[in-house]
Amino acid sequence: MLIPNMNYANLKDSYLFYNISKKTEAYLKKNVLIQKTYRLGIGDVSLPLCSAVISALHSAVDDQSKKDSFMGYMPECGAPFLREAIAKHYEKRGVALSADEVFVSSGASDELGDILDLFDKSSSALVIEPAYPAYVDANIIAGREIVHYHASEEDSFAPYPDNNITADIIYICSPNNPTGAVYSRDKLKAWVDFANRNKSIILFDAAYEAFIEDEDIPHSIFEIEGANTCAIEICSLSKTAGFTGTRLGYTIIPKALERNGMRFNDMWVRNRTTKTNGISYIIQKGAAAVFTDEGQRQIKENIQVYKNNAKVLTDALDKIGIWYCGGKNAPYVWLKCPNDMSSWEFFDYLLENIQVIGTPGAGFGENGDGYFRFTTFGDTEDTKTAAQKLVELLK
Repeated sequence: MLIPNMNYANLKDSYLFYNISKKTEAYLKKNVLIQKTYRLGIGDVSLPLCSAVISALHSAVDDQSKKDSFMGYMPECGAPFLREAIAKHYEKRGVALSADEVFVSSGASDELGDILDLFDKSSSALVIEPAYPAYVDANIIAGREIVHYHASEEDSFAPYPDNNITADIIYICSPNNPTGAVYSRDKLKAWVDFANRNKSIILFDAAYEAFIEDEDIPHSIFEIEGANTCAIEICSLSKTAGFTGTRLGYTIIPKALERNGMRFNDMWVRNRTTKTNGISYIIQKGAAAVFTDEGQRQIKENIQVYKNNAKVLTDALDKIGIWYCGGKNAPYVWLKCPNDMSSWEFFDYLLENIQVIGTPGAGFGENGDGYFRFTTFGDTEDTKTAAQKLVELLK
């Protein structure tokens, strides 16, 4: 008799976005005269793909219409032209990579789950919380022991490692979702040394690195000495270049990363050539345009719109006197709920009084309760109106 993966029974029901939707629907049904809500909980981008990407996509579609330029299956680990473009992009930051250390994927979220194939199920995973919920859920599905490592206001939600705790896999997200916190060079060096000392592997989620503006904040874990023997980096064009609906990411696995005589780069080549047929030629051509000089200029213009939204929100919170982190180097603003409200109490308070919708911090781990996440990906005018309403309500 077939036995299902019983680890699914250990998953907690995820009510976060379901509850947000249901609460909003119920409120609007009860208050039929309310015509507008201000959605600052959205995790999706609102600006379209830049023109350099659109031109490349159109050109790639045209290539598919002609026999001499038609492309079928692509290399499972990524087209050479894109892998080389990404490696050169890292080189500009002082990180030396070979193109075959770059693996093209359908997005960071997919890759964060798939990459667990590299590790034995007996390994443990350390998740720094509040955290992207999929870190925990993917490891529960795999039947792994999870070490819940709590960040807090005291460490600006970007803690140093605790030498009394060990784990085989370590998740670090910087800039962080949901808190917007960034890890300093010193903190990342401490985690790299910790991982090398304990023979652990860091899974470094760099999906929001393009939002970093402080020169002393690393964009890549591989800017840190020693990372090539203990880290895998997963990145995405979703928030960087608006590829949430187009889907493309990439993973860096150094050839120097080995455990028990097994080289993870070779293992991932074998995994991808077994489990995938590669990413669409059309999408990869669009992605390559992101790494051109013009593409970089254009995506930075879009990112600046979101960063301006962040400034509007943080200015409002400064006026009110509410503690927060994030916003400057990240598209998320993480704030402390006023008057000792719980996350869901604050959600209801904002919805009922000013029709502003955010994301309760309790959905990102138990130590997220009492905090709240705003994103900056929404409409600019809506963000300005929501910020003004926040000030009027809470000042």
